[in-house]
Amino acid sequence: MREQIKWLWDNMDAKYHKRHIMALMISVLTCVMLLVNPALSQRLIDDVIVAQNPDPLLGILMVMLAVKLLREGLRYLMVVTLETDSQNVIFNLRTRLFEKMQYNDMRFFDSHRTGDLMTRMSADLDWCRHFLSFIDYRIIDSSCTFLFATVYLMTVSWKMTLMLIIITPILLMITKLFSSHVRPRFVAMREKLSEMNTAAQENIAGNRVVKAFAREEYEKDRFREKNEAFRQSHLKINKTWLTFFPMIELLANGMMLVNVFVGGLFIINGELTPGELAIFTGLSWAMSNPMRELGNLINDLQRFSTSAAKVMELAYLKPNISDPQFAVDHPKMKGEIEFRDVSFRYDTQEVLKNISFHVLPGQTVAVMGPTGGGKSTLIQLMARFYDVSDGAVLVDGCDVREWKLQQLRGGIGTATQDVFLFSDTVEGNVAFGNQSLTLDEVRDFAKRAAADEFIEHLSEGYDTIVGERGVGLSGGQKQRIALARALAMRPSILVMDDTTSAVDSETEQYIQNELRNLPFPCTKFIIAQRISSMKDADLILVLQDGQITEAGTHQELLRKQGYYWQTYVLQYGLQGEEAAKHGA
Repeated sequence: MREQIKWLWDNMDAKYHKRHIMALMISVLTCVMLLVNPALSQRLIDDVIVAQNPDPLLGILMVMLAVKLLREGLRYLMVVTLETDSQNVIFNLRTRLFEKMQYNDMRFFDSHRTGDLMTRMSADLDWCRHFLSFIDYRIIDSSCTFLFATVYLMTVSWKMTLMLIIITPILLMITKLFSSHVRPRFVAMREKLSEMNTAAQENIAGNRVVKAFAREEYEKDRFREKNEAFRQSHLKINKTWLTFFPMIELLANGMMLVNVFVGGLFIINGELTPGELAIFTGLSWAMSNPMRELGNLINDLQRFSTSAAKVMELAYLKPNISDPQFAVDHPKMKGEIEFRDVSFRYDTQEVLKNISFHVLPGQTVAVMGPTGGGKSTLIQLMARFYDVSDGAVLVDGCDVREWKLQQLRGGIGTATQDVFLFSDTVEGNVAFGNQSLTLDEVRDFAKRAAADEFIEHLSEGYDTIVGERGVGLSGGQKQRIALARALAMRPSILVMDDTTSAVDSETEQYIQNELRNLPFPCTKFIIAQRISSMKDADLILVLQDGQITEAGTHQELLRKQGYYWQTYVLQYGLQGEEAAKHGA
């Protein structure tokens, strides 16, 4: 836990360090001030009431009031300072964690659930804030209050004080036992919370699929199951606490009994004055209350420890893919692509095997093949979302592992079949990769993607707010906005992964004509299933089971009468002699 506290401290801006220490010192000071009024109560009883001397009464009461007001004012200042400091730390942590996630590689997002990451960014971070704003000063409060009260009471009557604190070792044993029981249960509860958040996030993101398959009842039951598991884990912790709480409460109340019984005997024997007994009565809570709080503080510390460990795991995680130490600078990408005997394995599954091809700047390469053949993986290796297992991917003759990621990915514009639109205007989505675009330039790229016409008919045109679920946009419309977004980067390499799969043939033909006449040099990398989308490519690759089984131009592949020819015959409805003729 010491490491976690140091980590929080390191994430606090330096200017807040002194403030935080000052606030904790105020906590110590206010603990000392707790002793003043019980001491004045002794004088009030012995020198005023017992002595029947009213002269000091007003002065004593005024001092007691002043001490109370000053203490409460200092406590207010302390709480405000600690809350400000804790918010500073959480702001820094949330910002740094978000920045960290921006540069994590694809394997990170493959292996971490969205709901779990959201839990770390919200609930777990809030427990880190709670430690700095509440737990740390409550620990100091409880410790100092017990220590100062004990020392002061020892000066009044060491015998009486020993009778009160004799139960402390028993309490410490109970606390240690409680701590060992509760920590693994907090870890389990944290995992159940993550699972519940993941179920909720998936349901919200996939609400259209749920409705399309009429699975609302199933989703309700699934969430109820996760919610119940979280509830049960919470109840286990509460039951553990409720098992130990009566013991702690009994020991704390035992102090009150000792105070009344033993204190009465000491007065009878002349070892205490009534005023001195009032001191013990006034401060016995200062010894018993820290014991009562001990269980709650351990609860909070365990929750903080569990949450901080999850956040630190995320903060210290290093991406497998990052800029190399001696990266080659490429001010401008030319667009040459070469796969040199590339193989790729995801965990133990081999996805690509011995892939080799070469594309010159400005050429068009098309890839087709059955689902799961590894087509999309080619794109991910080219943009270095993953690193090859064997071989090398070269862009402009340089291994992508030697490129700066910003320069590599900044030169590749990607439009995929599965479109994600941000909660922004249409203009903002198109200009996402190039924020310097003017509205006229955005319109130009939208026209080239056959999107301008339908955008103009939206409620607010290019200022219409869209999101990941769109605003009544069809699949084809969203694909065209995604293509416009890719073109707006003026990329040296344009990647289209089934980008026109949801548009009609006439629109597809229009887009292809526009792509042939782009106002900037561009190598095109097309993944498609339609022959019409790829027949004019300089190189067509057929990828099956992770291997290139056919390569060549449209006419060359037809003559081979392999997978490409079969697809051509099927899509164009050719039969018999006509089909054989196209394969001649």
